[in-house]
Amino acid sequence: MPTTRAAAVLVLAVAAALHGGGSRPAATAPPELRILLFTKTAGFRHDSIPTAVQALRDLGARNRIDVDATEDAAVFTDRRLRRYDVVVFLLTTGDILDDRQQAAFQRYIRSGGGFAGVHSASDTEHDWPWYGGLVGAYFRAHPQIQQATVVVSGPRDASTRGLPRLWQRTDEWYGFATSPRSSVRVLATLDEASYAPGDSAMGGDHPIAWSHLYEGGRAWYTAGGHTTESYAEPLFRSHVLGGILWAAGPPVVRSLRGVARGGRLVVSGTEATCIRCRAELRVRLGGRSVVAPLRIEGGGTFGGRTAVLPRGRWAYAVTVRSDASGLRTTRAGVVRIR
Repeated sequence: MPTTRAAAVLVLAVAAALHGGGSRPAATAPPELRILLFTKTAGFRHDSIPTAVQALRDLGARNRIDVDATEDAAVFTDRRLRRYDVVVFLLTTGDILDDRQQAAFQRYIRSGGGFAGVHSASDTEHDWPWYGGLVGAYFRAHPQIQQATVVVSGPRDASTRGLPRLWQRTDEWYGFATSPRSSVRVLATLDEASYAPGDSAMGGDHPIAWSHLYEGGRAWYTAGGHTTESYAEPLFRSHVLGGILWAAGPPVVRSLRGVARGGRLVVSGTEATCIRCRAELRVRLGGRSVVAPLRIEGGGTFGGRTAVLPRGRWAYAVTVRSDASGLRTTRAGVVRIR
Protein backbone atom coordinates (compact mmCIF):
# COMPACT_ATOMS: atom_id res chain seq x y z
CA MET A 1 0.00 0.00 0.00
CA PRO A 2 1.56 3.39 -0.97
CA THR A 3 2.35 5.63 1.98
CA THR A 4 3.65 8.66 0.10
CA ARG A 5 2.48 12.22 0.68
CA ALA A 6 0.77 11.93 -2.68
CA ALA A 7 -1.60 9.37 -1.18
CA ALA A 8 -2.65 11.75 1.56
CA VAL A 9 -3.22 14.54 -0.91
CA LEU A 10 -5.56 12.26 -2.84
CA VAL A 11 -8.05 12.07 0.04
CA LEU A 12 -9.91 15.15 -1.15
CA ALA A 13 -9.28 14.44 -4.81
CA VAL A 14 -10.97 11.05 -4.66
CA ALA A 15 -14.09 12.50 -3.08
CA ALA A 16 -14.25 15.25 -5.65
CA ALA A 17 -13.76 12.96 -8.61
CA LEU A 18 -16.39 10.36 -7.81
CA HIS A 19 -19.46 10.59 -10.01
CA GLY A 20 -22.74 11.79 -8.54
CA GLY A 21 -24.34 10.27 -5.48
CA GLY A 22 -27.59 9.94 -3.63
CA SER A 23 -30.47 7.57 -4.08
CA ARG A 24 -32.01 6.36 -7.30
CA PRO A 25 -34.75 8.68 -8.66
CA ALA A 26 -38.05 7.28 -7.40
CA ALA A 27 -40.12 8.45 -10.37
CA THR A 28 -38.50 6.01 -12.82
CA ALA A 29 -37.37 3.28 -10.45
CA PRO A 30 -38.88 -0.21 -10.77
CA PRO A 31 -40.22 -2.07 -7.71
CA GLU A 32 -37.48 -3.46 -5.49
CA LEU A 33 -39.48 -5.92 -3.38
CA ARG A 34 -42.35 -8.30 -3.97
CA ILE A 35 -44.46 -9.46 -1.04
CA LEU A 36 -47.35 -11.88 -0.60
CA LEU A 37 -50.20 -11.03 1.77
CA PHE A 38 -51.78 -14.30 2.92
CA THR A 39 -55.17 -13.81 4.59
CA LYS A 40 -56.69 -17.28 4.77
CA THR A 41 -58.71 -18.03 7.90
CA ALA A 42 -59.97 -21.29 9.35
CA GLY A 43 -61.13 -19.82 12.63
CA PHE A 44 -62.17 -16.33 13.67
CA ARG A 45 -62.26 -13.92 10.74
CA HIS A 46 -61.36 -10.28 11.28
CA ASP A 47 -63.57 -7.63 9.71
CA SER A 48 -60.40 -5.56 9.29
CA ILE A 49 -58.86 -7.84 6.64
CA PRO A 50 -59.97 -5.83 3.56
CA THR A 51 -58.81 -2.58 5.15
CA ALA A 52 -55.49 -4.14 6.14
CA VAL A 53 -54.88 -5.45 2.63
CA GLN A 54 -55.67 -2.08 1.08
CA ALA A 55 -53.41 -0.28 3.55
CA LEU A 56 -50.48 -2.49 2.62
CA ARG A 57 -51.23 -2.11 -1.07
CA ASP A 58 -51.10 1.66 -0.59
CA LEU A 59 -47.83 1.45 1.32
CA GLY A 60 -46.40 -0.79 -1.36
CA ALA A 61 -47.30 1.64 -4.13
CA ARG A 62 -45.52 4.45 -2.27
CA ASN A 63 -42.42 2.42 -1.48
CA ARG A 64 -41.68 0.47 -4.66
CA ILE A 65 -43.08 -2.80 -3.33
CA ASP A 66 -45.20 -5.12 -5.49
CA VAL A 67 -48.02 -6.52 -3.36
CA ASP A 68 -49.98 -9.68 -4.13
CA ALA A 69 -52.82 -10.78 -1.84
CA THR A 70 -54.51 -14.17 -1.67
CA GLU A 71 -56.44 -16.57 0.53
CA ASP A 72 -55.57 -19.50 -1.74
CA ALA A 73 -53.05 -21.78 -0.02
CA ALA A 74 -52.20 -23.29 -3.42
CA VAL A 75 -49.64 -20.50 -3.76
CA PHE A 76 -47.49 -22.38 -1.24
CA THR A 77 -45.28 -24.23 -3.71
CA ASP A 78 -41.54 -23.87 -4.28
CA ARG A 79 -42.04 -22.28 -7.68
CA ARG A 80 -44.57 -19.69 -6.60
CA LEU A 81 -43.08 -18.75 -3.24
CA ARG A 82 -39.66 -18.02 -4.72
CA ARG A 83 -41.15 -14.93 -6.39
CA TYR A 84 -41.51 -13.21 -3.03
CA ASP A 85 -39.05 -11.49 -0.73
CA VAL A 86 -41.50 -11.64 2.20
CA VAL A 87 -44.63 -13.67 2.96
CA VAL A 88 -46.98 -11.80 5.32
CA PHE A 89 -49.47 -13.77 7.38
CA LEU A 90 -52.01 -10.99 7.72
CA LEU A 91 -54.77 -11.77 10.24
CA THR A 92 -54.67 -15.49 9.47
CA THR A 93 -56.27 -17.99 11.87
CA GLY A 94 -56.48 -21.73 12.31
CA ASP A 95 -55.04 -24.63 10.33
CA ILE A 96 -54.54 -23.13 6.88
CA LEU A 97 -51.79 -25.16 5.16
CA ASP A 98 -51.72 -28.85 4.33
CA ASP A 99 -48.60 -30.98 4.71
CA ARG A 100 -47.21 -30.25 1.24
CA GLN A 101 -47.81 -26.53 1.60
CA GLN A 102 -46.14 -26.53 5.01
CA ALA A 103 -43.09 -28.28 3.55
CA ALA A 104 -42.84 -25.71 0.73
CA PHE A 105 -43.06 -22.84 3.24
CA GLN A 106 -40.32 -24.41 5.34
CA ARG A 107 -38.05 -24.66 2.29
CA TYR A 108 -38.81 -21.03 1.44
CA ILE A 109 -37.73 -19.82 4.90
CA ARG A 110 -34.68 -22.10 4.98
CA SER A 111 -33.55 -20.71 1.63
CA GLY A 112 -33.49 -17.17 3.08
CA GLY A 113 -37.10 -16.04 2.70
CA GLY A 114 -38.74 -13.47 4.94
CA PHE A 115 -41.83 -13.78 7.15
CA ALA A 116 -43.95 -11.06 8.76
CA GLY A 117 -46.86 -11.91 11.02
CA VAL A 118 -49.61 -9.49 11.99
CA HIS A 119 -51.92 -9.96 15.01
CA SER A 120 -53.63 -13.35 14.69
CA ALA A 121 -50.72 -14.84 12.76
CA SER A 122 -49.96 -16.13 16.28
CA ASP A 123 -53.42 -17.74 16.39
CA THR A 124 -52.53 -19.85 13.37
CA GLU A 125 -51.26 -23.44 12.97
CA HIS A 126 -51.27 -24.25 16.69
CA ASP A 127 -50.46 -27.91 15.94
CA TRP A 128 -47.36 -27.17 13.82
CA PRO A 129 -44.35 -26.70 16.14
CA TRP A 130 -42.08 -25.42 13.37
CA TYR A 131 -44.47 -22.58 12.68
CA GLY A 132 -44.70 -21.85 16.39
CA GLY A 133 -40.94 -21.34 16.36
CA LEU A 134 -41.18 -19.08 13.31
CA VAL A 135 -43.92 -16.80 14.67
CA GLY A 136 -42.30 -16.85 18.11
CA ALA A 137 -45.26 -17.53 20.42
CA TYR A 138 -48.87 -18.69 20.24
CA PHE A 139 -51.85 -16.54 21.22
CA ARG A 140 -53.55 -17.57 24.48
CA ALA A 141 -56.13 -14.92 25.47
CA HIS A 142 -57.13 -11.27 25.15
CA PRO A 143 -59.31 -8.80 27.07
CA GLN A 144 -61.78 -6.39 25.50
CA ILE A 145 -60.45 -3.76 23.11
CA GLN A 146 -58.95 -0.87 25.09
CA GLN A 147 -56.15 1.67 25.21
CA ALA A 148 -52.77 0.53 26.52
CA THR A 149 -49.18 1.77 26.61
CA VAL A 150 -46.64 0.03 24.41
CA VAL A 151 -43.07 0.40 25.70
CA VAL A 152 -40.71 0.48 22.72
CA SER A 153 -37.34 -1.15 23.36
CA GLY A 154 -33.93 -0.25 22.04
CA PRO A 155 -31.95 -0.43 19.92
CA ARG A 156 -34.51 0.55 17.28
CA ASP A 157 -35.02 -1.10 13.92
CA ALA A 158 -37.05 -0.12 10.86
CA SER A 159 -40.31 -1.09 12.55
CA THR A 160 -39.75 0.95 15.73
CA ARG A 161 -37.45 3.85 14.89
CA GLY A 162 -40.35 6.23 14.22
CA LEU A 163 -42.30 5.30 17.34
CA PRO A 164 -42.36 7.16 20.67
CA ARG A 165 -40.79 5.28 23.55
CA LEU A 166 -44.21 5.17 25.26
CA TRP A 167 -46.76 4.54 22.53
CA GLN A 168 -50.37 4.80 23.57
CA ARG A 169 -52.89 3.20 21.25
CA THR A 170 -56.13 1.23 21.25
CA ASP A 171 -56.24 -2.38 20.08
CA GLU A 172 -57.05 -5.93 21.11
CA TRP A 173 -54.06 -6.87 23.25
CA TYR A 174 -52.87 -10.46 23.07
CA GLY A 175 -51.40 -12.53 25.85
CA PHE A 176 -49.31 -15.51 24.80
CA ALA A 177 -49.02 -19.10 25.96
CA THR A 178 -45.28 -18.62 26.53
CA SER A 179 -42.89 -15.68 26.41
CA PRO A 180 -40.78 -15.60 23.23
CA ARG A 181 -38.00 -13.57 24.87
CA SER A 182 -35.47 -16.39 25.10
CA SER A 183 -35.44 -16.94 21.32
CA VAL A 184 -36.25 -13.53 19.77
CA ARG A 185 -35.25 -9.89 19.96
CA VAL A 186 -38.12 -8.16 21.73
CA LEU A 187 -38.95 -4.84 20.07
CA ALA A 188 -41.81 -3.70 22.32
CA THR A 189 -43.66 -4.77 25.45
CA LEU A 190 -47.01 -3.94 27.03
CA ASP A 191 -47.22 -2.00 30.28
CA GLU A 192 -49.83 -4.14 32.02
CA ALA A 193 -50.46 -1.35 34.54
CA SER A 194 -51.80 0.80 31.70
CA TYR A 195 -54.81 -1.45 30.89
CA ALA A 196 -56.85 -4.32 32.29
CA PRO A 197 -55.31 -7.52 30.87
CA GLY A 198 -57.51 -9.95 32.79
CA ASP A 199 -56.69 -13.58 32.01
CA SER A 200 -54.20 -12.49 29.32
CA ALA A 201 -51.75 -11.02 31.83
CA MET A 202 -48.14 -12.19 31.50
CA GLY A 203 -46.70 -10.39 34.51
CA GLY A 204 -43.84 -7.93 34.42
CA ASP A 205 -42.62 -8.94 30.96
CA HIS A 206 -45.25 -8.89 28.20
CA PRO A 207 -43.64 -8.87 24.70
CA ILE A 208 -45.92 -7.54 21.98
CA ALA A 209 -43.59 -7.21 18.94
CA TRP A 210 -40.36 -9.02 18.10
CA SER A 211 -38.02 -10.30 15.40
CA HIS A 212 -35.47 -13.05 14.96
CA LEU A 213 -33.44 -15.08 12.50
CA TYR A 214 -34.96 -18.51 12.00
CA GLU A 215 -33.48 -21.49 10.16
CA GLY A 216 -31.88 -19.33 7.48
CA GLY A 217 -34.74 -16.83 7.13
CA ARG A 218 -35.93 -13.70 8.92
CA ALA A 219 -39.15 -13.44 10.95
CA TRP A 220 -40.92 -10.37 12.38
CA TYR A 221 -44.18 -10.24 14.32
CA THR A 222 -46.50 -7.66 15.82
CA ALA A 223 -49.57 -8.46 17.93
CA GLY A 224 -51.26 -5.21 16.96
CA GLY A 225 -53.71 -4.81 14.11
CA HIS A 226 -57.04 -6.27 15.24
CA THR A 227 -59.06 -3.14 14.62
CA THR A 228 -59.92 -1.56 11.29
CA GLU A 229 -58.82 1.78 12.74
CA SER A 230 -55.28 0.45 13.23
CA TYR A 231 -54.65 0.59 9.50
CA ALA A 232 -55.40 4.31 9.34
CA GLU A 233 -52.87 5.10 12.08
CA PRO A 234 -49.66 6.51 10.56
CA LEU A 235 -47.50 5.08 13.34
CA PHE A 236 -48.99 1.60 13.09
CA ARG A 237 -48.69 1.62 9.30
CA SER A 238 -45.05 2.64 9.65
CA HIS A 239 -44.52 -0.11 12.22
CA VAL A 240 -45.85 -2.81 9.89
CA LEU A 241 -44.03 -1.48 6.82
CA GLY A 242 -40.78 -1.37 8.76
CA GLY A 243 -41.28 -4.95 9.89
CA ILE A 244 -41.78 -6.12 6.32
CA LEU A 245 -38.65 -4.27 5.23
CA TRP A 246 -36.66 -5.84 8.07
CA ALA A 247 -37.93 -9.29 7.11
CA ALA A 248 -36.83 -8.69 3.51
CA GLY A 249 -33.24 -8.44 4.74
CA PRO A 250 -30.32 -6.26 3.69
CA PRO A 251 -29.74 -5.10 0.13
CA VAL A 252 -28.31 -7.66 -2.26
CA VAL A 253 -25.15 -6.70 -4.16
CA ARG A 254 -25.52 -8.89 -7.20
CA SER A 255 -22.25 -7.87 -8.79
CA LEU A 256 -19.23 -5.69 -8.03
CA ARG A 257 -16.31 -4.92 -10.29
CA GLY A 258 -13.32 -2.71 -9.63
CA VAL A 259 -10.76 -2.15 -12.36
CA ALA A 260 -7.77 0.09 -12.97
CA ARG A 261 -8.29 2.41 -15.89
CA GLY A 262 -6.01 5.31 -16.71
CA GLY A 263 -4.54 5.21 -13.21
CA ARG A 264 -7.99 5.42 -11.59
CA LEU A 265 -10.11 2.93 -9.67
CA VAL A 266 -13.36 2.50 -11.59
CA VAL A 267 -16.13 0.72 -9.67
CA SER A 268 -19.41 -0.62 -11.04
CA GLY A 269 -22.03 -3.07 -9.87
CA THR A 270 -25.68 -3.92 -9.43
CA GLU A 271 -27.92 -4.09 -6.37
CA ALA A 272 -31.40 -5.35 -5.62
CA THR A 273 -34.03 -5.36 -2.84
CA CYS A 274 -32.93 -1.88 -1.80
CA ILE A 275 -35.56 0.82 -1.20
CA ARG A 276 -34.38 4.43 -0.96
CA CYS A 277 -30.93 3.12 -1.68
CA ARG A 278 -27.51 4.74 -1.34
CA ALA A 279 -24.09 3.40 -2.26
CA GLU A 280 -20.72 4.63 -1.12
CA LEU A 281 -17.11 3.79 -1.91
CA ARG A 282 -14.41 3.65 0.73
CA VAL A 283 -10.81 3.60 -0.49
CA ARG A 284 -7.78 3.02 1.71
CA LEU A 285 -5.17 5.68 1.01
CA GLY A 286 -2.03 4.76 2.87
CA GLY A 287 -3.02 4.77 6.52
CA ARG A 288 -6.17 6.75 5.82
CA SER A 289 -9.43 6.20 3.99
CA VAL A 290 -11.97 8.33 2.17
CA VAL A 291 -15.70 7.75 1.81
CA ALA A 292 -17.68 9.18 -1.06
CA PRO A 293 -21.09 8.49 -2.67
CA LEU A 294 -21.52 6.45 -5.81
CA ARG A 295 -24.02 7.22 -8.51
CA ILE A 296 -27.07 4.91 -8.62
CA GLU A 297 -28.96 4.55 -11.88
CA GLY A 298 -32.32 3.02 -12.74
CA GLY A 299 -32.29 -0.75 -12.77
CA GLY A 300 -30.07 -0.95 -9.70
CA THR A 301 -26.71 -0.21 -11.30
CA PHE A 302 -24.15 1.89 -9.46
CA GLY A 303 -20.75 3.23 -10.31
CA GLY A 304 -18.03 5.81 -9.86
CA ARG A 305 -14.32 6.38 -10.14
CA THR A 306 -11.50 7.93 -8.19
CA ALA A 307 -8.94 10.52 -9.15
CA VAL A 308 -5.61 9.22 -10.45
CA LEU A 309 -3.97 7.05 -7.79
CA PRO A 310 -0.30 6.26 -7.14
CA ARG A 311 0.94 2.87 -8.24
CA GLY A 312 0.34 0.01 -5.86
CA ARG A 313 -2.36 -2.20 -4.42
CA TRP A 314 -5.42 -0.37 -3.12
CA ALA A 315 -8.08 -1.91 -0.88
CA TYR A 316 -11.61 -0.64 -1.36
CA ALA A 317 -15.12 -1.42 -0.14
CA VAL A 318 -18.56 -0.60 -1.48
CA THR A 319 -21.47 -0.32 0.96
CA VAL A 320 -25.06 -0.37 -0.27
CA ARG A 321 -27.57 0.89 2.32
CA SER A 322 -31.36 1.08 2.34
CA ASP A 323 -32.55 4.24 4.06
CA ALA A 324 -35.96 2.58 4.35
CA SER A 325 -34.87 -0.51 6.31
CA GLY A 326 -31.64 0.80 7.81
CA LEU A 327 -29.89 -2.39 6.63
CA ARG A 328 -26.69 -2.46 4.61
CA THR A 329 -24.38 -4.79 2.71
CA THR A 330 -20.65 -4.28 2.16
CA ARG A 331 -18.49 -5.90 -0.51
CA ALA A 332 -14.73 -5.45 -0.65
CA GLY A 333 -12.02 -5.74 -3.25
CA VAL A 334 -8.45 -4.90 -4.14
CA VAL A 335 -7.17 -3.22 -7.28
CA ARG A 336 -3.62 -2.83 -8.54
CA ILE A 337 -2.66 0.47 -10.15
CA ARG A 338 0.33 0.07 -12.48
